[in-house]
Amino acid sequence: MRRVTGLAARTISSSVAVHPRLAHTTAMMTTIPSWEPPSPRFGGLPTPSFAGGIAGIVFFSAAAASSLGQEVHAKEMSHKFNPKEVVLYQYEACPFCNKVKAFLDFNKIPYKIVEVNPLFKKEIKWSDYKKVPILTVDGEQLVDSSVIIDSLFQRMHPGISKSEDDEETIWRKWVDNHLVHILSPNIYRSTSEALESFDYITTHGNFSFTERLVAKYAGATAMYFVSKKLKKKYNITDERAALYDAAETWVDALNGRPFLGGSRPNLADLAVFGVLRPIRYLRSGKDMVDNTRIGEWFSRMENTVGEPSGIKE
Repeated sequence: MRRVTGLAARTISSSVAVHPRLAHTTAMMTTIPSWEPPSPRFGGLPTPSFAGGIAGIVFFSAAAASSLGQEVHAKEMSHKFNPKEVVLYQYEACPFCNKVKAFLDFNKIPYKIVEVNPLFKKEIKWSDYKKVPILTVDGEQLVDSSVIIDSLFQRMHPGISKSEDDEETIWRKWVDNHLVHILSPNIYRSTSEALESFDYITTHGNFSFTERLVAKYAGATAMYFVSKKLKKKYNITDERAALYDAAETWVDALNGRPFLGGSRPNLADLAVFGVLRPIRYLRSGKDMVDNTRIGEWFSRMENTVGEPSGIKE
């Protein structure tokens, strides 16, 4: 199995024991900000051309007794946090949007989904914030996937505070600062994979019939070349090796536990699962499962998170 080489090892100062593989990827992470909000690729780019608009959407996504316990816990949490209306404004393939959905689905919080058209964004014209995800909770607007999740978690668990250097927080930052940047170079690695990815994007996204036809080919071509620039930006020499290494890094972090959170997923588990879910059944995701040890964990997460709680409007 191939591995990413040439990354300088660093030691992460932490009050918890972090697996050495995390240090292996930290050199990459130190070249970018500690938190990067949803980038222009998720809706912040101006759209002077059709290709520019398309580029705004395309950076992507137990045992029976244990499952029963998860369901009971989720119902208890939903009872304590019981908003009248939760609405998620999203792009179906956006990994940051899928992070939020994984949290909502796991906690069995019902929500409505508004799929945003990436070209005109008329669905979010009411908001000054022009990226996704946007979540409204009884009319209150929340933005930025990690901030959204932190806000919801605190409402559900008002007595629990998170440390910046605990294991869960460190791995959530790893997801935002490292894992998500590996996805585009993989799903647009070749022209055939770019077309496969855009077929998924346009099938599940908010496109008219004409937009769907044009986007599949124009968008796939544009993102094939964009992915090459992303490889250079994030010092990726072999995109598949980088994906496999990230998957193995995550499995090593579990250290034999069913989930990073132990017997049940924590916020880091949900973040990794959320950003990987859109690619799981694309060629890159299939290769990842076939060539690394992440498959068993991913299957446990699928079973534990359960069916989506969202309803598309």
